[in-house]
Amino acid sequence: MEQEISEQQQARLNKMAALREMGTDPFGARFERSHSTAQVLAAFAELEGQTAAVCGRVTAIREHGKAAFVTVTDFAGALQLYIREDAVGEEAFKSFLLWDIGDIAGARGTVFKTQRGEISLKARELVFLTKSLRSLPEKWHGLKDVETRYRQRYLDLIVNPEVKKTFITRSKVISAMRRHLDGLGFLEVETPTMHAVAGGAAARPFVTHHNALDIDLYMRIALELPLKRLIVGGMEKVYEIGRVFRNEGISIKHNPEFTMLELYQAFSDYHGMMELTESLISAVAAEVLGGDTVVYQGTELCFAAPWRRMTMFEAIKQYAGIDFSAIAGDEEARAAAQACGVEFESGAGRGQIINAFFEQKVEQNLIQPTFILDYPIEISPLTKKHKDDPRLTYRFEAFVYGRELANAYSELNDPIDQRERFEAQALERAGGNEEANETDEDFLRALEHGMPPTGGLGVGIDRLIMFLTDSASIRDVILFPAMRPRE
Repeated sequence: MEQEISEQQQARLNKMAALREMGTDPFGARFERSHSTAQVLAAFAELEGQTAAVCGRVTAIREHGKAAFVTVTDFAGALQLYIREDAVGEEAFKSFLLWDIGDIAGARGTVFKTQRGEISLKARELVFLTKSLRSLPEKWHGLKDVETRYRQRYLDLIVNPEVKKTFITRSKVISAMRRHLDGLGFLEVETPTMHAVAGGAAARPFVTHHNALDIDLYMRIALELPLKRLIVGGMEKVYEIGRVFRNEGISIKHNPEFTMLELYQAFSDYHGMMELTESLISAVAAEVLGGDTVVYQGTELCFAAPWRRMTMFEAIKQYAGIDFSAIAGDEEARAAAQACGVEFESGAGRGQIINAFFEQKVEQNLIQPTFILDYPIEISPLTKKHKDDPRLTYRFEAFVYGRELANAYSELNDPIDQRERFEAQALERAGGNEEANETDEDFLRALEHGMPPTGGLGVGIDRLIMFLTDSASIRDVILFPAMRPRE
């Protein structure tokens, strides 16, 4: 505990001592409850006059002489207790008078309805379970300070019911995704979190050190390369839902530690992944929310199939007025960017400039679910070349509300081409691009054994939860978001 003790804390410490003197353990033991608070309310017709046992956190106390009304809140909801001295006994009532809001307690008694019509439990037995040594935020103002909400999520969950609802929805969404994929014959697997080579995405990794092996390892930036190894090994439909780590900035859309779904299906391609993305997201929304239409930040979004499909060239032409199918070289691409006010890094070639155009001129316009197809090869080092234009790849990204939700490929399974791509990435890395892929020799060795034509898909779980819960910030859907330590 902190050395500085407030008056309120001291008062609670005094009550804790008084409970002990009365023979009550202020940090009690197991309590057998018969019903949650919500079950009592829902089944009142059957439970009226019957005995029930409930427990939870005390969130309101209203004393009336030798009687009191107490609200206890558990994970499912809240229920009123009616406590009378003549029903629970003099000693138990004296002990009750030492309760504070925030304490945790249980009660056994009879289910009834008050004169005002409120379903309640008339207590016959009280069981004190845990003393809260700190007061909760003021009832009517709640916990509004965003910084405190994220740092002390436990308080956020106690006093803001909508926050608890968001994380219940998150859990249901992930469970629904698993059911959908399992029903399609996919096998859930687990792959390492620490890698000798950081690969599978363009991102700066976190570095750690393994003392026994005396080697540096990277926290994974993607799930991709181990899962593709499993495809080589004959596991034809695999997925993983796991944490990935990217050493990048923090914003309402980015957290350095986040959750991804990645799946791979042998003998499929990026068209198959589009169909799977549509069916997965719409099915999950329907199961969890009851429909495939949601309102996000005041905008109605419809996840029902089919989603709009546009090539990257078509999207740039529509929203920026530039036709990159008619722009062949780097210099011409740079001139077009300068004329349109598109920023790009020094030395950027045609492919990087196409992507810069897209990010700066197109993304914000993609509100309804949209697939953007056929990305430049320079920014797609793990993707199969497009047969009609080898400067492009069979890759799509799915956008919703101007944000990337999913990324998918017809996976590159040519080991010779893949080595050349890695070598090009190595040159970028040598030139200062810390997000460029490293050469993964073991992955190349796996491809040399033969990987069937494969479709791969990655979905940002946190962003999906944001859309399905109308959450403005990624921090609202991650229980413990990254925060700078307090001074």
